[in-house]
This record gives sequence, C-alpha cells and structure tokens, in this order.
Amino acid sequence: MLTASQPSTRRAWSNAIAQPGKEFPLTPLSILSGKIPDGLRGSLYRNGPGRLERGGKRVGHWFDGDGAILAVHFTDTGAMGVYRYVQTAGYQAETAADRFLYPNYGMVTPGYLWERWGKPIKNAANTSILPLPDKLLALWEGSHPHALDLQTLETRGIDRLTQLQPREPFSAHPKCDPKTGEIFNFGIDAGLNSTLNLYKSDATGKILQKSAIKLNGLPLVHDFVLAGAYLVFFVPPVRVNLLPAAVGLSSFSDAMKWHPKLGTQILIFDRETLSLVARSETEPWYQWHFSNGYVDASGSIVVEFVRYQDFLTNQRLKEVAIGQTQTLAEGTFWQVCLNPQTGKVTAERELLDRFCEFPVVAPSQVGQSPDYTYLSLHRQGADIRQELYGAIARFDNKTDTLTEANLGENRYPSEPIYVADTLNPDWGWVLTVVYDGNSDQSEVWVFNSDALNEEPVCRLKLPSVIPFGFHGKWYAISPSITLH
Repeated sequence: MLTASQPSTRRAWSNAIAQPGKEFPLTPLSILSGKIPDGLRGSLYRNGPGRLERGGKRVGHWFDGDGAILAVHFTDTGAMGVYRYVQTAGYQAETAADRFLYPNYGMVTPGYLWERWGKPIKNAANTSILPLPDKLLALWEGSHPHALDLQTLETRGIDRLTQLQPREPFSAHPKCDPKTGEIFNFGIDAGLNSTLNLYKSDATGKILQKSAIKLNGLPLVHDFVLAGAYLVFFVPPVRVNLLPAAVGLSSFSDAMKWHPKLGTQILIFDRETLSLVARSETEPWYQWHFSNGYVDASGSIVVEFVRYQDFLTNQRLKEVAIGQTQTLAEGTFWQVCLNPQTGKVTAERELLDRFCEFPVVAPSQVGQSPDYTYLSLHRQGADIRQELYGAIARFDNKTDTLTEANLGENRYPSEPIYVADTLNPDWGWVLTVVYDGNSDQSEVWVFNSDALNEEPVCRLKLPSVIPFGFHGKWYAISPSITLH
C-alpha cells in the first residue's frame, strides 16, 4: 500500500480503471486509420476485471474485479464489438445490493467474523477465455467456467464440461494441441495438502480423462505448459496459510507466504495417461505465465517462461487496483531444459533481459518449437515502478533478436495475440487492445506480424474505455454476424 512518504504521481493508465467498464451491445466499429486486412476473419475475445469498485469501495487486489468480456468480430463487411459482464451469481447479488458481499483473492467478507465463516469465495470469471465450437468459456482459477454465447456474450451459466465435480476447478490456462484438437487443463482442490487435478478434453471441451495427485500444502499454481508428449508444471515456493483465509481472518493473497527454502518443484506428466513421469526440485523462482514448451532434437524438454526472483510481483499487482504502483517486481524471459526421465534441470538461460510479461506463441506452434514469442514489455526509458507495459514485441527464437512496437507515450497495450491470415496461413497479424491515455479511449490495433516496428495496418475505435484485462484468444471461425 502506498504511504504519504512514497511517490504519489498518478500515471495516465490509472484512468482506464478509475471507473467500472461500461457495457455496450453489438456495435459497428469505426476505422481510425488503415483498413482491416482481407485475410483477418474471425473473433478476438478478451477477459479481465471490468469493475474494481462497488458502493464506493475498491477491491483488495486487481484479481478481484468482476469479469467482463470484449469480443471483436471481423467479417467481410467490417468489424463489430460487444462488451459485457459475465453474469455470475456473485456479480448479480452484489449488483442488487450495491456492495461487496463475498471474499475473493484479495478480499475478506465484509462484516463480523461470524458473518464471514464458511462464506464461499466469489467466482469472478475474470482471467481468460476458451472459445469452443458452440460456446465461449469465461475462466477463473478457483471454480468452474461460465458458458457464454459466442456472438452476443450472453451468459448461459456454469458449465461443468460433463465431468467436473464440485471440488474440481477448471483453471484459466488450458492448452490446445493444434494437431489433435485435444485440450489439456488443471485445477487445484484447496486443502492443507491440496490436490492437483488434470483434465484432457476433446475439441468441443468435453472432458474425456482425469487424474489427480497430492501436493504439499496449498501452493499457487497459475499456469502450466504442453511440451510435446508431456505436461510440465513448475510449483513455486508460495504456500497459503489456509486457516486464516478459510475462517475469514485474512484474504488468500495476504495469507500467501514466500518460502524460498522449499525451492521450485518440477512435475512432469505423460500427456496420454496423465500419469506422473518425474518429480524434482530446483532453485526458487516464481512465474505467472509460460510461453511454450517442446521436446528438442536431443530429447530434452524445453520450457520458456517469464521468471521472477521472488513473489513481490503479487504486491505490485495489488497496487494496480488502486491506480498507483511503486513496488519494483518484474520478470524476464527465460528458458529451462529438463531431463524428462528425472525432471532435473540440465540447462537454463535468460533469453531476454527486458522486463516483460504475457508471453504467447502462435496457436499452431503450441507444444512445438516456436519461431517467435510475442510479449508485452516496458517502453525504453519508462519509469518501471509507476508505469504499466507500454509496448509489445516479437522475440525471434532462432536469432534471439527483438522487434518492438513502441506505441508512444501514455498508450498501453494488452497481451499481444497472433492471428494467422485466412487467405495465406504463412502470413499473420498481431492484435492488441490499446488504452490511449492521451485521448481517454480504447482501440483495437492490428499489426503486420513481420513489421511490428512499423505503424499498425488498422486501428479501430471502441465505444467505451475497456479496463485493463489479462488474457485473450482468437477464434478463426467467426459467428454469423450481420452489420446494421
């Protein structure tokens, strides 16, 4: 928390989250510059916390905000956008009461202790999405997904994907194999010794296979990686002191402690059987996100991710919610090589020494050796304590070179999304949602993926400001939409 003696300068990005995001229905989007590429056809979906206050009170952490989805549909006749909150039970109840009612990642239940006891945590549905042939899933760490209409974003309700049980969450970072269409994901059942649940689904999202193993304590595991024939997890040395969080004395975020002596645990699973192949430990680090994994020519598993030296990143993300940051807690892009039989680290190196996050690869290269990794990063010369990421870039995995799109002062992009051209699959585009603090508006920018350092080929104006979100996905088969 900022104090009177610490810097209090508010940056332009804070205006994007100063007010709750305003919904808008399916609306034709005007072109600010350039033109929509002929081969850009499909739908961009993005999820994030659209509301960070209720009844005059702010949330306790950026992760607490109610999920709101932006969809931008690109068709032969133009682009249409729609922005809607996920109508979770918690969102509807708190809207009716005009106050916070539930605990969350960084919040305890308001009221006396006996009012907090046993109150379920709110499913905020605010982290990521998974487009499927007949629905869009809004994903959150600690519970089941919500199903939405692909075109209008109307909420249909909780979706258990035919097999999810009450204590089997479906986490926010599923991995889709581009060759088989299989979808892999996990969820952690919280407890003094928690359970890691693994899921394998078909291309429709229907769960076909499950497995589970016990973990030591309750760690924070946000993401994993599909690497050829394997699923790989890095379990960082963060443990939740469960009792105070469970009885309402502390939020889950405040109950998380960094225990570097535990080291980082490495778990390797066989993707076919979902059985544990190897387990090992290495030096302590923390990571939110992986970019990709694969098996190289020597048979080693290669994993690439953004690595932090500790868990101060959680404090920085907490500060985002109040519109001012002062904690320096940034990660850099790393590669680790593993022996698949033992799980031991055989090599590691820092690929990029720039502070960055949200690493992604082309969907067609998930689980395989990628040509490029796309990232968000700070602009050169930016005040990294108080600024959010102001640039996106493409890292060439073969030459270790970086091509950067500097959007200019007071402009803040979302996670870059690579989209293959429908007319020429060897060609591609990079899409990002940009908050322009100079004009206080949100836009969609489309870049040529081979020329990120040039002007965007198209800029679209959105009807209202979209608060900063977390993750997005592209769906190549756009719903049938008619522009009016």
